[in-house]
Amino acid sequence: MKISIVVPAFNEERLIGETLASIREAMTEFSRWSWETELIVCNNNSTDRTDELARAGGARVVFEPINQIARARNTGAAAATGDWLIFVDADSKPSRELFAEVAEQIVSGKCLGGGATVQLEGETSFAGRGIFVWNWISRTFNWFAGSFIFCNAEAFRSVGGFSNELFVAEEIDLSKRLNRLAREKGKKVVILHRHPLLTSARRLHFDSRGEQLRFLGKTILKGGRFSRDREHCHPWYDGRR
Repeated sequence: MKISIVVPAFNEERLIGETLASIREAMTEFSRWSWETELIVCNNNSTDRTDELARAGGARVVFEPINQIARARNTGAAAATGDWLIFVDADSKPSRELFAEVAEQIVSGKCLGGGATVQLEGETSFAGRGIFVWNWISRTFNWFAGSFIFCNAEAFRSVGGFSNELFVAEEIDLSKRLNRLAREKGKKVVILHRHPLLTSARRLHFDSRGEQLRFLGKTILKGGRFSRDREHCHPWYDGRR
């Protein structure tokens, strides 16, 4: 068994070192099963020291020239040689306990993939309420948070990976397709919740509460059209880190 951890990264010099250190520590959990591992960072056309720091952090680095999170994840997955893929965002810190839960799901033979609930680092009460709602939605509908996704590599490729047409919500789109495949194969998709993923709350410091609510409202009203509009999705691609 081989596990590939894929980290998409665009101008992440501030956090990539901490993220990779957390991942390397969490990866030791797989050694209990004598599994092979590999750590891949997809440098998504960064203009800072992301590439250099990723290599120094023990990752194999691949390059994706088009700034889009779906493409970055797909490029990293294309370079992966593992039987299972784990996608971790460059501003997130998985724990050994979370990876142990992933291993348990893999060993069970019943799981096709999944995600995890999330906890924001230094969250405010406003953000905490939002995360509470998201975690409920995630567990209810088996929708993944993009910051942490694990899945069988063959299943990921059979459903076509992440959609390159989407600039946001690509993880929800993938969730729906993997859920359908799991039902067809008599498998399951799970959202792990005993050990939430710790992820950065930095976006809350860049955008005002009003901007966040307006973005959410437009997304709900306009639906999938905005997910395909790079201009609408600028908070994810403006380079502020």
